[in-house]
Amino acid sequence: MPLLSDPAALAGLVTREVRTGSRDGATTRIAVARRSYPTDQADLWDALTNPERIPRWFLPISGSLEVGGRYQLEGNANGVVERCDAPKHFAVTWEMGPQISWLEVTLGPAGDGTELKLEHEAPIDPAMWTQFGPGAVGVGWDLALLGLGMHLDSGEPVDPTVALTLHTTPEGRTFIRTAATAWGEAAIADGDDPTAARTAAEQTFAFYTTEPEDTPEPR
Repeated sequence: MPLLSDPAALAGLVTREVRTGSRDGATTRIAVARRSYPTDQADLWDALTNPERIPRWFLPISGSLEVGGRYQLEGNANGVVERCDAPKHFAVTWEMGPQISWLEVTLGPAGDGTELKLEHEAPIDPAMWTQFGPGAVGVGWDLALLGLGMHLDSGEPVDPTVALTLHTTPEGRTFIRTAATAWGEAAIADGDDPTAARTAAEQTFAFYTTEPEDTPEPR
């Protein structure tokens, strides 16, 4: 992953939205990210669902990617494939320890390319939302969508060493700040208190740009 020539512009390729929802009577918040890529729908679908290609921009994956199958991302989430309508839409559970949330990805035409819409729905943890807002999950997806774009542009795997140190570079910090700020503004548009949402965005930026041993994990 080369240094980002215009990190704020790259962060601006993503359109962000926050919605309030519910599942089984419990309130949820939904982080929605949209980004268009200059490739056809079949190629983008393959990058998202081919277990040999996913590690080129995200993480190694094992298990079954068939409906009803269980997948495991190395060192990260696992879950169940709930729906799949190739090459348009898939939905999976997103499980981290006892926490279960839901991820949906939808592809559609966008000019000469393809739009990816990602929706991540999670039950409300009031303490975590107050501390980080939607950026806790949203910035992570911003970074993943950035890596996906770089892989699609080059056809090559993203260098994992460079990816892991991106947050220490001025360009990476600008990208993360821009994304975190935008997630804060999306939360405000959904009804969050502006001061609280902007404070949470700053805390999200600090979390993503500080070495893990110096920063507590979000709870």
